[in-house]
Amino acid sequence: MPRAAQLRQWDNQFVWHPFTQMQAYWDEEAPIIESAEGFFLVDTEGRRYLDGISSLWCNVHGHRVPEIDRAIREQLERVAHTTLLGLSSPPSIELARELVHRVPDGLTKVFYSDSGATAVEVALKIAYQYHLQKENRPGRRDLFVSLSGAYHGDTIGSVSVGGIDLFHAAYRSLLFETVQVPAPVAYRVPKGLTAQQYLQHCFDEVERVLAEHHEQIAAFVIEPLVQGAAGMLVHPPGYLRHVRELTRRYGVLLIADEVAVGFGRTGTMFACEQEDVCPDLLCLAKGISAGYLPLAATLTTDEVFEAFLGDPAEGKTFYHGHTYTGNALGCAAALASLRLFDENSVLDNVRANEKRLARRLNEIVDWPHVGEVRQKGIMVGIELVEDKAQKTPYPATLRMGHQVTLAARRRGVIIRPLGDVVVLMPAPAMPLELVDRLCDVVFESIDEVTSGARAR
Repeated sequence: MPRAAQLRQWDNQFVWHPFTQMQAYWDEEAPIIESAEGFFLVDTEGRRYLDGISSLWCNVHGHRVPEIDRAIREQLERVAHTTLLGLSSPPSIELARELVHRVPDGLTKVFYSDSGATAVEVALKIAYQYHLQKENRPGRRDLFVSLSGAYHGDTIGSVSVGGIDLFHAAYRSLLFETVQVPAPVAYRVPKGLTAQQYLQHCFDEVERVLAEHHEQIAAFVIEPLVQGAAGMLVHPPGYLRHVRELTRRYGVLLIADEVAVGFGRTGTMFACEQEDVCPDLLCLAKGISAGYLPLAATLTTDEVFEAFLGDPAEGKTFYHGHTYTGNALGCAAALASLRLFDENSVLDNVRANEKRLARRLNEIVDWPHVGEVRQKGIMVGIELVEDKAQKTPYPATLRMGHQVTLAARRRGVIIRPLGDVVVLMPAPAMPLELVDRLCDVVFESIDEVTSGARAR
């Protein structure tokens, strides 16, 4: 049996893929990616695909980047991994220092983990324990506030502060109590309200909830500026600053989940910069290692950190850790990536791509089945609807977003939708000509699929 066919058989027989209905997956013969070069992926059949979602929002500089490859090889010649439980390592120390120098002022301590979900889980546990141990503590705080449509990962804690029923409903009985405030987005609004009235309601609800429950609230959890998995929902200017001011007024910690929006995705290194916000806890993953290795970090302030200091017998220690915390190879990759941000002016490239995307997306805003185009930096969501005037979704059984994914794949581009929201997420370092190619293929694919739906 040819190698590609054998791999296909073994994939179908042995592998359970994430966020994938396997019964449908078996029929679609998804590419088996064997290698990569620059911003292209290559499958076992030798077909090349433009990586239009930066390998699930984590790739930064492309694939097989010589500087990052070399940094990992050099570290591998020293040691691949040692524990941070009671020991340390040069790459983890150097990376912590670099991160503190780049994040918003006030964040001074770095706790490593290995994924976005674990970075959030760490933040939740730190926030809860901080309130138990801080000076003049007012009492137990075990309530968390998050936004409707929130997604913060798939561990039990991060699911508890999530708000996407498709992902989270099955686990409700396992989760702890939270309070949700409405996400400040106004594509669809309750009957009788204008978009502006609804946005004002969303702003007002933050204060109402904090005023009512602040004595029980440990932290407010937010994806700054953009809610990624909710469908690339872009918040209005000032919302993040509004949340920060109110959380500070009511003595509630602010957890900024920049797992998806960090490292240039929104146009600045970190999304919080755009509203001059320093959260109490900042969660980083995905692009932290340029998409090379599992690595995450939760940063916090001296004030929070100091609540955990004391004699070991006092029991104030943060009893949390992961086997691969601060992995040396991942930290080496991250350090090389940060150097490339500077040497290659990656943020300048992001701003150029942001402008090009805005110009290109303007071509489709009036298309009959494009309900809304959402963009922040180089994060793009194109919502497909059956009826543009009524904002009526397509029947879920049609899987329109998925059909666009398949059409783009046939044209040599890999994308992945969020329901019927087609996502474009080019790597921050992707050149302009490839951004144009990404747009060309996605637009053609949307036209093909929505025209076919009309014909049916």
